[in-house]
Amino acid sequence: MKLSNNAYDIMKWICLVFLPAFTTFYGVIGATIGTPYVQETLTILVAFDTFLGSLLGISSMNYNKKE
Repeated sequence: MKLSNNAYDIMKWICLVFLPAFTTFYGVIGATIGTPYVQETLTILVAFDTFLGSLLGISSMNYNKKE
């Protein structure tokens, strides 16, 4: 499956900027107001971000091998 450059750039921004910032925001706000299951949600968000980052890294490696 090929990603367009635009799709790759969007996914990279989500993995490197949005998800870490959102996870931090959610953790701070959730802990402050006593939202239940904050730790569990943070664990899932970090695991998801790591998963997406790994897929993008593999995609990038494969693309660079072809060039």
